[in-house]
Amino acid sequence: MSEIELKFLLDRQRSGEIWARVKASKMTHGAPVTRTLRSIYLDTPEHALNKAGIALRLRREGRRWIQTVKTRATLHGGLSQVGEVENPAPGGRLCLDSISDSSVREEIIDRVNGAPLQPVCETVIKRVTSELELSDGTRAELALDVGEVRAGERSAQLSELEIELLAGNASGLFDIAQIVLPEGGLRFSRLSKAARGYLLAEEGRIDLPLAPRNAQNIALDPDQTAESAARDVLRECLDQIATNVLVVRQLDAAEGPHQLRIGLRRLRSAFSAYAPVLRSPEMKRLDVEARWLGREVGGQRDIDVVANDMTRREAEIHPDEPELSALADLVLQQAGKRRELLRRLLAGARVQAFLIDLARFVEVRGWLVPQDFGQTERLAAPIAALADHSLAKRWKRVAKHAHGLETLTVEQRHELRKELKKLRYAVEFFCCLFPAKRVDPFLKRLKKLQNLFGDLNDAATMRAMFAGTDIPGAEAPSMQRAIGWMIGASQTRAESGWTGAKALWRDLERTRPFWT
Repeated sequence: MSEIELKFLLDRQRSGEIWARVKASKMTHGAPVTRTLRSIYLDTPEHALNKAGIALRLRREGRRWIQTVKTRATLHGGLSQVGEVENPAPGGRLCLDSISDSSVREEIIDRVNGAPLQPVCETVIKRVTSELELSDGTRAELALDVGEVRAGERSAQLSELEIELLAGNASGLFDIAQIVLPEGGLRFSRLSKAARGYLLAEEGRIDLPLAPRNAQNIALDPDQTAESAARDVLRECLDQIATNVLVVRQLDAAEGPHQLRIGLRRLRSAFSAYAPVLRSPEMKRLDVEARWLGREVGGQRDIDVVANDMTRREAEIHPDEPELSALADLVLQQAGKRRELLRRLLAGARVQAFLIDLARFVEVRGWLVPQDFGQTERLAAPIAALADHSLAKRWKRVAKHAHGLETLTVEQRHELRKELKKLRYAVEFFCCLFPAKRVDPFLKRLKKLQNLFGDLNDAATMRAMFAGTDIPGAEAPSMQRAIGWMIGASQTRAESGWTGAKALWRDLERTRPFWT
């Protein structure tokens, strides 16, 4: 049997709001049911089952004990999908021979290999559940779990909201999430209860450390279909975005807004790269939302760069110019105020709706268009053909914008910079499908050219930030002198770098495109 559920971490004080909205929604029949569940997770001393992605559990529900095996677990965007085999366990006694699925039973016995099975961790949860039904007939169980995860002498509090599919369409789980908690602030759960218990036993915590999340390499297989590859790329984009939304909400790290903006840009680039197979009204809508959020986050990133990097760097180079350090402090104060506004935005309903809808799009094939009769064939096409088409299209656009490079205006340089960035993301999406010895020279030269354009962008950001600025105190004569200094220094650095642009472009142009 396969179990599909949507999982969120939740603040305990919001439980009352949940049940009030459930009642008001008229999705439920009868009063919520409350149970206390004690679950014990067992493994060998070397944790052989956990290493194989298997969770073996004994759970007590009232007077009844149930033995459960969970396998093939995936958890993306809060949506958990896992194979599950259950059987009675009288007296709470473990019995591997009673596992009804022979393939699962044989794999566990093989993994255990005669080693003793012993408790690793346990959860003691007060669970309040209610069965819900949507107008399309989709049925789900909503469960609010509040309790503890325990491992030896260690314990940690846990509060989760789970929405498990009982019948119908998994897309309905996301509808229910929006109905019961529409105001924002939800957090996708990144780990199962078993994984949290093992983490507590091994490291003394039940969640992964929160830190800015860079984009991860995506190992596509040349035999994958275009749809399967698109799903893997979009999952990576979603994970980077969702994690960094939480990072910006909770941490002061300047890298958080930077990685969040990168995640949003990569998402939009993925939409473009996979447009032949993903094109749909929902993709277009999500692209608009990503662009809106990217602008909001980009403003924070720009002011962070001006304060922490550009102005502070210039102040350290010229310690005899105290106005530069004072300007850096002034901009940093404004960055802090802006960050608070951004945090409220990220915890709000619009961003939550975007994340939930993006997760729905990725996990339940939200790109399907019933009226598009040719879509099935495009989705099933080999990824290699799409990669060639997408990279060639991006390269053509870059070449068009680079024509007459030495005479480009500031605006044209900016457009070329954006096209180079889109090309780089496309290269990163597809590079694993090609031999590294062909990809690396192209990517190396592309990065060099991009770095040059980074200085141009910094200069443009500096000018835009201080043109008609609303930064309190910036109108003082000493600050105006420092602002003029910074605009001049950034412009000089950009123009100096631009002198080498033609040579770098020729190097890239002479490098044979690896996809041909």
